[in-house]
Order: sequence, then C-alpha cells, then structure tokens
Amino acid sequence: MPIIAQHNEHRVKPEFHRSVPAYPLPLKWTAQLFSYVFHPLFIPVMAAWYLVFVHPSYFTGFGAHEKLLTVARVGYNTIFFPALTVLLLKAVGFIKTIFLKTQRERIVPYIATNIFYFWMYLVLKNDEAMPSILTAFILGIFLASSAALIANIYFKISMHGLGMGALCGLILLIIFSGMPYMVFLPAMIIFLLAGFVCTSRLIVSDHTPFEIYVGVILGILSQFIAFLFVA
Repeated sequence: MPIIAQHNEHRVKPEFHRSVPAYPLPLKWTAQLFSYVFHPLFIPVMAAWYLVFVHPSYFTGFGAHEKLLTVARVGYNTIFFPALTVLLLKAVGFIKTIFLKTQRERIVPYIATNIFYFWMYLVLKNDEAMPSILTAFILGIFLASSAALIANIYFKISMHGLGMGALCGLILLIIFSGMPYMVFLPAMIIFLLAGFVCTSRLIVSDHTPFEIYVGVILGILSQFIAFLFVA
C-alpha cells in the first residue's frame, strides 16, 4: 500500500492582523492622549456635567450642591464601580490587561457595566425632579452597551466609538428638541472631538473602520431609542 502524504490535521491556522501604518511618534502620543481622556468610562460624567453645569435650561431649579451631587452619583456608578470590576478581574487573572484587547476579555466587563448603567437609570427614573434628558441618556448608554455585548460575539466593536456616538446622539436630541441656538458651539466641539477620538483609535488600536463606524452608529441610535422610551 503506497505511503500517503501526511494530512494537514496539525496545520496551524494563520492569524491575520490589520497592518498598522508607521505613524510619527508625536501623532501616536496625541492619539493615545485622546484615547485616555475620552475613555468610554468618562463619557457619562462628561454628558452629565454638560447638562448640569453648561446647558442653561435643564437644571435651572437645582442648587449648587444638588448639581454636584447629581454628577457625583453618575460618576461613582459609571466610572468607579466598572473600573473596580476590571481591576478585580485583572487581579484574579481573568483578564490579561485592563485595556481589554480581546473579545473574550470584554464579556464580563460588559455585563458588569450594564448592571451599573441600569441601576443608575433606575435611580434617576425614580427621582421625580430629575430632568428626563439625563435619565434618557443613561438608559441610552445601557442600550448601547447591551448591543455591544451582543456584537462582541462577532467582532470587537469600538467602545470609544460607542461613547462618542452617545455624546453625538445627546447633542442631536437637544437640537431636535427645539433648542439648537443653545448648543451650536457645544455641538461643533463634540462632533469635532468625535472625529479626533475615532481617528485616534485607528492610529493606536487594532480596530478596523467598520468596528468604529458601527460603534458610533449604535451609540447614536441607542440615544434616540432611549429618548423615545423615556419622553
């Protein structure tokens, strides 16, 4: 019986990586700075700060202490507890890095973050004095994070794209609600920052344009859906 050539049972499937152009170091440092400053965990607090202290209408009846307390409540539910969860996962060895570079590492943080977002939504919903725009925004980021958890099964959606999309969705809702003259400058700044942040992720991460675009679109759509539900 002739000797048959060895089959390819043990052939290792090659890994394909996105080729990253060689960008100048100053550009990479700038992109990294944008990635850190506009990390998705910080987006809810940024939005809350804008609505509470910058926008002239939504929190006019609140005192300084109440305004600061509102931002603080959003902060410890959307920054402190999710960040603590990631650090604990890193400490027990469930994830290799706090930057969550793989789809597998993102599963538990997504679930934990969703719990904290939904809890924050319930807290704001049960506060009758709370303007509905902030309640809708928190529900929107919960919906976006939930959609990202599902999308994470198939590809590594950009969390930065989700966050900046949520900010863009918020500012669009304010414009469409009949107060465009109050948000012209903030809208220009947010849209410009969204472009910078998304471009930065292309420079310093392994995200593809598709993963970033889907993140932005989901972030915007989630805000509109949440607003229709809460309003």
